[in-house]
Amino acid sequence: MHHVCSPSGATVSYEQDGQGPPLVLVHGSFTDHRTNWQFVKPMLAKQFTVYSIARRGRGETDATEWHGVMDEAGDVGAVVEVIDEPVSLLGHSYGAHMALAAAMALSSRIAKLVLYEPPRPDLLGAETLRRLEELARAQRWESFVITFFRDTLLVPETELEALQATSLWPPIVADAKASLGDMRALANHRFDLEKAAGLGVPVMLQFGSESPRELFLTDALASVLPNVQVEELAGQAHEGMTTNPEQYVQSVSRFLLS
Repeated sequence: MHHVCSPSGATVSYEQDGQGPPLVLVHGSFTDHRTNWQFVKPMLAKQFTVYSIARRGRGETDATEWHGVMDEAGDVGAVVEVIDEPVSLLGHSYGAHMALAAAMALSSRIAKLVLYEPPRPDLLGAETLRRLEELARAQRWESFVITFFRDTLLVPETELEALQATSLWPPIVADAKASLGDMRALANHRFDLEKAAGLGVPVMLQFGSESPRELFLTDALASVLPNVQVEELAGQAHEGMTTNPEQYVQSVSRFLLS
């Protein structure tokens, strides 16, 4: 892994693979720099030099507590700054907030931006967050994940049970503690939609046709970004890079290489 120092003083780690125009990946919650992209990175690395950032508490990146969205946006910016040419930046879910904030701070270094379903900052109500904090204090991490997926992301019970029976489930549970930090940061984030109106770089907003769109900022961002296109991933929900990797890579490559 490679390492860089963030403006906040944190050590940030990332992996570099492939060859071609630089593409920086920012993973979401309940995943890391490997699991979020495990099915798509081999395909992306055939077309791009892929920089996979490990966010706070993952990989060899410092595990801090009570950090904010802007702290992690600085982590992303630190990786962008070590690349000696403009980069494309891709963020998934919570990672899309980091990617967007970094792009607004470093727009001259960003060629294109892809955001896949950034959640609304008010996604977690106070009561839900209190319940998740209780489960975390009790170290009941599997219950923590089930509660979040079922009650916040509105994953149907049948789909949740099917997910629990796959090899994807243990890494999701293993990331729960780090994901609590994401939830705290998002709940405290003061997102200013109007500031996004000043971002002139080309942006693609991806959304899954099966996702509850009201949970995410896709439509709100589409209404203010000056250079934006919105692309539906047919038949997918919040994890299109896992559930249909070929479709996902085609969508990303078509936008970034056009």
